[in-house]
Amino acid sequence: MTTSPVQLGLFLDVRNPAQWRVPSDQLLARTLEIVARAEALGADSVWATEHHLFEDGYLSQPLTLAAAIAACTRRVRIGTGVLVAPLRHPRHIAEQAALVDAVSGGRLELGLGAGYVAAEFAAFGADLGRRLARTDETFAEVRRLLDEAPVGSAPVQRPIPMWLGYQGPKNAQRAGRLGAGLLTLNRGSLEPYRAALHAAGFPASAARMGGAIDLVVSRDPEAAWERIKPHYAHQVLTYLNAHAPGAEIPAGALDSRFGTGRLGVASVRLSVLTPDEAVAEIRRRIAGLPVVHVYFWASIANMPADLVDEHIELLFGEVAPRVRSAGI
Repeated sequence: MTTSPVQLGLFLDVRNPAQWRVPSDQLLARTLEIVARAEALGADSVWATEHHLFEDGYLSQPLTLAAAIAACTRRVRIGTGVLVAPLRHPRHIAEQAALVDAVSGGRLELGLGAGYVAAEFAAFGADLGRRLARTDETFAEVRRLLDEAPVGSAPVQRPIPMWLGYQGPKNAQRAGRLGAGLLTLNRGSLEPYRAALHAAGFPASAARMGGAIDLVVSRDPEAAWERIKPHYAHQVLTYLNAHAPGAEIPAGALDSRFGTGRLGVASVRLSVLTPDEAVAEIRRRIAGLPVVHVYFWASIANMPADLVDEHIELLFGEVAPRVRSAGI
């Protein structure tokens, strides 16, 4: 169970699809404005994710963006959710993470993941078949470097909080064996994770979970959903096509403003909700879990600015205070 208020934040992928494209400098400036506004409204964290080769300019260097966020904020935690570990040398990760932690005054949350897109691994000359083993090895080595070795600018936090983005129950055991935080809200992962922590000699208090909840908040969710739907269709298609070029979304899959599940490898879970509905959904998703962080898309594939602004205002002005006060 959570013993302190859960921290609520934003999730960034910084997409710029062709049909809604703006100059990249404007998109990034707008992203930093959104982050600063969210912090002013009480957001606890900002998390940046990673993909490569996506035609819409999907964020490829989360720690670079994290440094920019550190420079324009003062309080929010800054996370990677996740950095694709097998594509990088552990020392590169450790040195960049230490620098971001120093620039931010000790606000980094370092999340690593295994990745899954074959084309990305091919582009970096990495072995997709060893992605999980390589992620475990990289996690352990990055932690060692941050704790023991010169890494350029010394980190402020000792230790920097580290996480693994392992989704299923089997892989949750890997996170437990390493004493990592677990970036998933999958209930089926909790007991395997806790058991592995215990078997590895970590205390029960070491169990900590976090992750994304796919929702946007609006006072008129039906109208907002109709405007968001083409942006979300684009987002879902990019994930589908990362595995199977030419894939299509089945008819009716995006008819509801409430998420419906999965289409193969792609999640179709975005819900557009009123503030009351959002509070209830967040409470449902985190109840009974040792959740530290939950975060929400800042924007869906560069969706209209007025919808983003309303979402941020409602999420951190109305929803987040109510969730924090619930004592879950």
